[in-house]
Amino acid sequence: MSNVTTLLDAKSVPEAKAALICPSRNETYSYKMLRDEMNRVGAGLRSLGIRKSDRVCIYLDSSPEYLISYFAIWRIGAVAVPTNIVYRGEELLHVLNDAGAIAVITDRQDAPVIAGIRKNAPNLVHVICIGGACDGTVAWESFPPAPANMRAENCSTEDICHIQYTAGTTGRPKGAMLTHGNWMTALDTERDALRLRPVDTYLGIYPMGHVGLSWGLSVIRAGGTYVMMERFDLERYLSLASLYEVTILAGMPPVIHSLVHAAPGTEERLRHARVMISGGGGLLPSVWEAFDKRYHIPVANSYGLSETIVIGSGTTTLPEYPHLTKNFTSVGVAVGYTEIKIVDTGDPEKELPHGESGEIALRGPAVAKGYWNLPDATRDVFRPDGWFLTGDIGNLDADGILCITDRKKDMIIMSGWKIYPTEVENVIVRHPAVADVAVFGVPDERKGEFAVAAVVLRPGMSLGQAEFDVFCRERVAGYKVPRKLLIVESLPRVHGWKLLRRDLRQKFGGSGV
Repeated sequence: MSNVTTLLDAKSVPEAKAALICPSRNETYSYKMLRDEMNRVGAGLRSLGIRKSDRVCIYLDSSPEYLISYFAIWRIGAVAVPTNIVYRGEELLHVLNDAGAIAVITDRQDAPVIAGIRKNAPNLVHVICIGGACDGTVAWESFPPAPANMRAENCSTEDICHIQYTAGTTGRPKGAMLTHGNWMTALDTERDALRLRPVDTYLGIYPMGHVGLSWGLSVIRAGGTYVMMERFDLERYLSLASLYEVTILAGMPPVIHSLVHAAPGTEERLRHARVMISGGGGLLPSVWEAFDKRYHIPVANSYGLSETIVIGSGTTTLPEYPHLTKNFTSVGVAVGYTEIKIVDTGDPEKELPHGESGEIALRGPAVAKGYWNLPDATRDVFRPDGWFLTGDIGNLDADGILCITDRKKDMIIMSGWKIYPTEVENVIVRHPAVADVAVFGVPDERKGEFAVAAVVLRPGMSLGQAEFDVFCRERVAGYKVPRKLLIVESLPRVHGWKLLRRDLRQKFGGSGV
């Protein structure tokens, strides 16, 4: 029996050492302060009647309170349901109701979003508000200090502690059920893969509602220091890397692309870095090679999913083994306790030989238990023998090095954000001028890819880019809004109904849309 938050109970880390730094607020949390706040908020949640297995949603921007919320929820054996602050009302309501969340943690700025949907969330009993109570909420600050000897709830490694919503085949987000054991495995795997030590300082840019947060937690697991950024800005990123003598850099293809084209002398500002993490989308070989030649910082090019807590059961290139990059084309080898194989896309029981492309399957102790309340979707990809079918296409060489070649799914990944076309199409088609629509991804050197909408207009109607942008942004998160609107006469369909997005990608993908 165990609880992932016991990592903050470790006696080997000096209590006064900085665990988390939030430069935008000039705040530093020592290991002791982080532990005390975790216990205070955890005890406060208990005082509201929140118990083991209850779901608690987090609706905040990346912040120290976001991280503390995770730890507090896990500490009492409850289940964290993280969301992103860019979610709009309908998106947030789906997560609240699907998870059956009994409580949500937010702040005064965003509490009105909760208030606007609360009457449609019948399970929601408590709203905890940071910055002081407002109508119908409980002030985060009102929770008193917890007893010094407060212990973590006794949990099994199989107990769910986290429901991570990710895009699904229906266009509605699916909740991947992650356990204490999944998280403990993931943090140890990332610690080992990056060779993390207490002297390491990590600069984190991944939103805290994303499993990319695991890199920051793995640094805390190793006794290091996590410096957080709410969002990426190149100049701010470089300033913080230099100021805090950062050794571990969080990145993704757009970040690495920006650094390749940064001003001369940028190399000096990253002189303390010993590894750059990349993931969340394909890193073009030309960009990777240019970064390598300019900065001489090894890239941990990583492959994993929400369902595997990044590389908890996944792959990465290891800094000390440059041959794993395969000339800047691979995502490395299986790490930790991960197993990997390539299977036939039509028959997952058939394993393919080295060099042949097929669907990537992963197995290991960080693979999620399945999807919340979706037994059919769970059976489709979580196999009885433990293998998880990722929906991605790739091949393995004889040395076990993985290369990603395509995606079985139509999901678009822009700067690490997943966009599912069906969800966006269901919004666009509600515009009175739209008769038919298809959303698809096209390659982009900086962002990996971005979404494009091909629209068939109703007779006599018109739709411009500006009007289209406003309509979409009022209904979906900004990152899901297609960056380009194409007006077309018809969409490619099989027998008049099955949409062929691949035809659109082939037609427009290289046209500079």
